[in-house]
Order: sequence, then structure tokens, then C-alpha cells
Amino acid sequence: MTNRLDNETRFHQAALNARAYRQQVIASNIANADTPNFKARDVDFREALAGALGGKSSALALNTTSKRHLPGAAATPLEASLKYRQEEQGAVDGNTVNMDTERAAFAENSVQYQASVTFINGLLRSMQMAVQGQ
Repeated sequence: MTNRLDNETRFHQAALNARAYRQQVIASNIANADTPNFKARDVDFREALAGALGGKSSALALNTTSKRHLPGAAATPLEASLKYRQEEQGAVDGNTVNMDTERAAFAENSVQYQASVTFINGLLRSMQMAVQGQ
């Protein structure tokens, strides 16, 4: 029973994780709106979700020239989907954060995150009703 519940919620868990990570990235952009030479970033949600569901990671092999070097950690699918935003209007200080774009992306991502949570609640509620025999 637990295995089936895990299978049913795996997609939604990956989607929520990707949405939460995207929210952090957008918040970081907003926080650095006045930082000179800061480059705005965003998460490609489709790529992040596909990578998380497929278990892919963009592991780059790092060359070590000494036995004392530490091995590099592979990027998670979410980190691998992190891209720089296209610059819409350049700033004199080199900052590429556009507050209108960031606010819109933040609001849209928040609504989609809440919709996913609502869908998961409905799924769990229907499973609970099935278990109780209602």
C-alpha cells in the first residue's frame, strides 16, 4: 500500500520540489536587484521536472591531478536546469534583473505551487476515502 502511495505522489513531489527551487531562485534575483553585475537566473521547469523524474544528473567528470583532491559532486537535476535569463534591458551597472519580470514570475510560480498542493490534497483525500470504504 505504501509503495502505491509513493508511486502516485512521486510526480507531484518532484513538481513541488522544482517549484520551490524556482521560487528560491526568483527570490534571490529580487534580493539582488541592486547588486552590480548580478545576472538574473531562472529554472527551466520542464527540464527540471523531466530530470527529477528520470533521475538524470549532469555529472561532469572533474580532473584530479593529485590524490588529495576531493571528488566533485554531481549537480542535481534542479541545479542543472538553472539558466541565465535573457537580458531585456541592460543596466549601467551590469545588473540584468528586471523587477517587473521577477514579480510576474514569482506570482505565477506561487499560484502554480498552490495549485499543485491543492491537487495533492485532493489525491490524498480520495485515497483516504477509498481506504475507509466510503
